[in-house]
Amino acid sequence: MSDMLKKIWNQFQRKRKIAGYGGIAACAVFAYALLLNSIPDKMYVEYGKEPDYSFGVPVTETVVHSTQVFANQQMSHDSAVHMTPQTSVQNGYTGGSTYEVICRLFGTIPVKRIEVQEVAKKELLAAGTNIGIYVKNAKIMIIGTGEVTDESGVRREPAKNVVHSGDYILAADGEEIESKDQLVKKISFCNGKKVKLKLLRDGEKIEVSIQPVRSQEGIYQIGIWVRDDIAGVGTLTYVTDEGAYGALGHGITDADVGSLLDVEKGSIYETSILEIRKGKRGQPGEMSGMINYNEEYKLGTIEENTSVGIYGTLTSMPEELGEVTAVPVMYKEGIKKGSAQIISSVEGSRKAYEIEIEQTDYHSEGNNKGIQFQVTDEKLLEDTGGIIQGMSGSPIIQNGKIIGAVTHVFISDSKMGYGIFIENMLEH
Repeated sequence: MSDMLKKIWNQFQRKRKIAGYGGIAACAVFAYALLLNSIPDKMYVEYGKEPDYSFGVPVTETVVHSTQVFANQQMSHDSAVHMTPQTSVQNGYTGGSTYEVICRLFGTIPVKRIEVQEVAKKELLAAGTNIGIYVKNAKIMIIGTGEVTDESGVRREPAKNVVHSGDYILAADGEEIESKDQLVKKISFCNGKKVKLKLLRDGEKIEVSIQPVRSQEGIYQIGIWVRDDIAGVGTLTYVTDEGAYGALGHGITDADVGSLLDVEKGSIYETSILEIRKGKRGQPGEMSGMINYNEEYKLGTIEENTSVGIYGTLTSMPEELGEVTAVPVMYKEGIKKGSAQIISSVEGSRKAYEIEIEQTDYHSEGNNKGIQFQVTDEKLLEDTGGIIQGMSGSPIIQNGKIIGAVTHVFISDSKMGYGIFIENMLEH
């Protein structure tokens, strides 16, 4: 072989070796990421029960005894657990000891710390009943701008590029604004002068000026679309012994803006489902219902609107739940792939439908997509096509225990859905 060929060959071998090392490194990083995702950041353990650290990955643990909580217990793992004893009420749980678990790869390399919180055994009434939801915004929200046809017939858009969708209106010309009617009245009597709006945008207070347009009807307008309340249909997830409830598994957001609503007050009501539009590929289905706002149909108050659900207190128990008994809570580490059920009232009465849990993600973005499942119940598929809007909050049951609630449907396949872990709702 000539020197030139040898040189080319050696360069090729070096590049192949470097590429091989790069591939190994990439695989190692990917494997490490999978390892971390297979281990939760936090666990809840019932009093008197030995923690289950079988995450399906080659890690081991050893308990370092620093309190009497685990004294006299025989641990079947080989772990290093740092225990920081505390007794407190944390995130809705009455807590005992809180401690850290250090997970070691192959018993030697530390890869993850888990916070472990001891809790009392908890039971919830798994609801699954339809509810009508009404909330009043704490502030008026701008959802868009539009054109105003002036007295001469010219179309103008005075608020364009001045206000943004999602802005909240705090005041107009120094006067605090609390309703749409108040805002309309303020603009109508501006006498053609610029209106100064005080806005809340992305957490920052700003002021803008808009020149109103006198419309063909002789009314001054600034061409903005606003919203100060919202209503819809969802599903009640659980009720506690004290009458507190959780629902939806995600927050109430404005459909036009997509942001979480700042709720001033709200209520949930009995509702009647009038129509079901089946879901299909690329188009989620929907339940349409009628909400009766008479006081006698009111079920409770809405006190919190969070990214993991709405919460409040029941003033009246739904009639369907009168004979329903509470079931134990199962935390995410106990969830297994395979058969489970969702409880929903899509047919007008509370029923359980079969699903198949396909995977769990301890680190799901947004905290409400930790459970991925597929609807296998033929009746539900026939009636709805799978998961449809309005089923959010339907409790998920496995082995007689509540593990979470339905939150999302796959746009590409209505048979597929996501759920939130029940502890994420209880942590609100």
